[in-house]
Amino acid sequence: MKNIKIAGHEIRPGESKEIDIKIARLPSHTQIDTPIFVHRAIEDGPVLALMAGMHGDEINGVEIVRRILDSDLNRAKRGTVVCMPIVNVYGFLNYSREVPDGKDINRSFPGNKSGSLASRVAYHLMREVVPYIDYGIDFHTGGAARTNYPQVRCVMADATNVELAQAFCAPFTIDSPFRPHSLRQAAAKKGKNIIVYEGGESVRFDTQAIEVGLAGTLRIMKHLKMIDWAPEPTEENKIVWNSSWVRARTAGLFQANIRCGQLVEKNQWLGTITDPFGEFKEQIKSPSTGYVVGLNNAPVVNAGDALMHIGLDDSCKIVTRDEE
Repeated sequence: MKNIKIAGHEIRPGESKEIDIKIARLPSHTQIDTPIFVHRAIEDGPVLALMAGMHGDEINGVEIVRRILDSDLNRAKRGTVVCMPIVNVYGFLNYSREVPDGKDINRSFPGNKSGSLASRVAYHLMREVVPYIDYGIDFHTGGAARTNYPQVRCVMADATNVELAQAFCAPFTIDSPFRPHSLRQAAAKKGKNIIVYEGGESVRFDTQAIEVGLAGTLRIMKHLKMIDWAPEPTEENKIVWNSSWVRARTAGLFQANIRCGQLVEKNQWLGTITDPFGEFKEQIKSPSTGYVVGLNNAPVVNAGDALMHIGLDDSCKIVTRDEE
């Protein structure tokens, strides 16, 4: 069996280790470490990384990885599981998406040892973790009061990405190109396959999103032959090839009358924008037939704000063309 090293620590067959990556110090000289929990089975197999809290306010992924650790589900029969419940400790402590310098870690890859704080976190991940893994799941939620219906985002042109997404079997799989300077893009350049799971809203636990994320992770582990059993999916997986945002044409108070995950028809009434003084009321209608894969929960919106994310699978695109 090959030797496995994570962040400079060798993990032998049958061994578990908690490793702290030293990132930087706060102005108070308090050391901030990113904890990593590694378990290597006695039998050989792939190395799977489970990473959450890249954006510190996105706590559903943190809870998914916590449950995996709490239930010893990371102790696979074959291979190695690397759990990082909180990548962005700074943001987690401050209920923030970013680190204290205001930058987004997931727009800072591959990072720089002497760069900004976000760039340094990215650098340590790319140097001390990513080279030693085979596959990964990066857990996220919607941001800025927006909820995402449980979904996997992957590059559909990549066969291994598709294979992982099919094994996860979230309610939606969305064809999503790499974002510049993201973990997913930087890892792909090193031949590592990472998919993104999105579910729920920032700073808010979403039971459905957590349970779907946990079950999907176990299905990937089973697919990789790391474990022998995983729960069956409870919803059909739909492949979203195209999507668009419905945006507010005017500022006001937004009230939706549909649910996240729901199928809506072209020209269907989706919600209403009113002003606080009872002077106007505007109906929001769907521009196409599709599924609501993301929904804005903020009641106060400005002109141009995203209200909901409509995803189209093959059946929806056919219906929309026929309607036109």
